[in-house]
Amino acid sequence: MKSIVEEKLVSFKTLEQKVFAYVCELGRLITQTILENYDDELARDRDKKAYRDKGKRDTSIKTVYGEVEYSRRVYRTESEDGKAAHVYLLDQAMQMEKIGLISTNLAEKIALTVTEAPYRVSADVISDTCGQTISHGGVWNLMQRLGERISKEEEYAVQQMETGRAEGTKAIGILFEEMDGVWLRMQDPSHKKAPKQEMKVFTMYEGWDADNTQRSRLVNKKMLAGMEKSGLFHQKREALIEKVYDADEIQQRILNGDGGSWIKEAYDPEVIFQLDRFHIYKEIKGKIRDAEAQERIKELLEKKEVDKMLEYIRIYADSIESDDAAEKGSEKARELYQYLWNNREGLLPYQERGIELPEAGEGIVYKNMGVQENQNCTAITLRMKHRRMRWSVNGANNMAKALYRKENRELIDTIERYTDGVVFTMGMEEIVKTLSAAKAPKKDGKGDPYVDIITHHMPLLDAMRTASRKAFERAFC
Repeated sequence: MKSIVEEKLVSFKTLEQKVFAYVCELGRLITQTILENYDDELARDRDKKAYRDKGKRDTSIKTVYGEVEYSRRVYRTESEDGKAAHVYLLDQAMQMEKIGLISTNLAEKIALTVTEAPYRVSADVISDTCGQTISHGGVWNLMQRLGERISKEEEYAVQQMETGRAEGTKAIGILFEEMDGVWLRMQDPSHKKAPKQEMKVFTMYEGWDADNTQRSRLVNKKMLAGMEKSGLFHQKREALIEKVYDADEIQQRILNGDGGSWIKEAYDPEVIFQLDRFHIYKEIKGKIRDAEAQERIKELLEKKEVDKMLEYIRIYADSIESDDAAEKGSEKARELYQYLWNNREGLLPYQERGIELPEAGEGIVYKNMGVQENQNCTAITLRMKHRRMRWSVNGANNMAKALYRKENRELIDTIERYTDGVVFTMGMEEIVKTLSAAKAPKKDGKGDPYVDIITHHMPLLDAMRTASRKAFERAFC
């Protein structure tokens, strides 16, 4: 780094970039030293009969301050079935084999960025703001592995549920459930346009916060999303419920949906189904062109005169029937009639059916259901639609897993389970004191805080002392 005096009118932006580069390089050297000395300690403490040292292998780990290159030993051992196997004790101790050689901090930043922006944009943001350069392909690979891990967690929860080992213990009066689908543009393995497919989205909650009068806030909201077949999705949905609640102690379950066949495949046959009001009005507006007829249908619905409403729609369809094949008004009116008839048991809201409902818990109130469209938008639609993007089935499914975990505020915890969240089992000070004699400094530094940590040549500390280097040393060293 040239001195500010020599560079004359150096901008703060340039200065910031240079300082950042030096700090990142320093961080990489510190990390390399710690990793290699931790590997030395594992080598000394290992069971030498079980693990035969076969020498060192070079590798690297991606971090927020760049790619750290280091060496660690590979050992020959025997697997449980007696076959020869090769392992890295350092990778096992640091749990680096879980999601790849990417640090927790970097994985979190990538995941949080890619749930907001496309893969290419995310890669540019990470490369510009961290010391690590990553391609959009690298970002994509990380998200696929993360999504696959979450799917396995869901499958394990289903196994727990089906073997009677579900974790849920909480008892509640009412559990509100809502489901809907988000239609996505798809592509085949050759990246050619493919027919749209529906992503399934589920939300459950206990009610609305009674203390929050400014806005409606759901109490204990949890979401689930994915591209699974309906049967598997319902299993995962029920497993999610039983992971939180004691299903036998839920007094009443109420399901709100648009009447889709997959939504009404209730896992629990005693669930009360109601047809989503937003979709009812959407269908009325889309199928009935006459404004006066629209208002009349809505009026009868609001008065809870369901039979009269259905009869009115049938008569209306007959009255506008035409011999003109291009005239679709009567056909659409009959489609509306069929839609409402098929869901007639859910046309009235749950509060208006004379059902005796359990009392709301402390701080909870009951309101009209119909939050799923908003949840779809915030959790799924803003990221996965309206950007001229297409998805593969697996790509959409893996992204959905990260998005709903983020909405549940569980994404960071999930990442930590699959990266190096418990990297060091010993204290940092204990690790840095294990410097080998081969890497010890030739002479002790006086007052140098890095003497016990860094034993390599340091470009900043060992180079000619220019004005900027001295300023940097005074500020940070």
